Amino acid sequence: MRTGIYPGSFDPVTNGHTDIIERASKLFDRLVIGVLNNNSKTPLFTADERVTMLREVVGGIPNVEIVSFYGLLIDFCRQQHGQAIVRGLRAVTDFEYELQLSQTNRVIAPDVDTIFLTTNLKYSYLSSSIVKEIALYEGDISAFVNPIVAEKMRLKMKEKRK
Repeated sequence: MRTGIYPGSFDPVTNGHTDIIERASKLFDRLVIGVLNNNSKTPLFTADERVTMLREVVGGIPNVEIVSFYGLLIDFCRQQHGQAIVRGLRAVTDFEYELQLSQTNRVIAPDVDTIFLTTNLKYSYLSSSIVKEIALYEGDISAFVNPIVAEKMRLKMKEKRK
């Protein structure tokens, strides 16, 4: 069974993430979405909330699993029996950073490949940070995220503004 790992913070999951998930799910027998629980960052949503959101948005794809993890991606990849890491690329600047990571991971785990999927052009500018910024000021994020995520963002930002 070929297992791919698509890691990220997904804070929040955007339409760009969803596009990569849908496309990557067709390349593997099993695609594990690894939701990074990173203590050095302060995410808007907890890891559990992000896992729940992802399940609500892409849970209908039969070969997709969503799991939170802490620590090195390569360790998570081994725990999940992954053969490849999936990364989305929006621009050349993404490629430079992702190339460094993939080469480092290749030294640590020569048996794990990295597959780069270029983003759909309509999402090439999109990032979770941009979505959070727009939502913070009560802007319309409906073009950038699933309606489920938009509602969760609205409620979370309402709490944050209190």
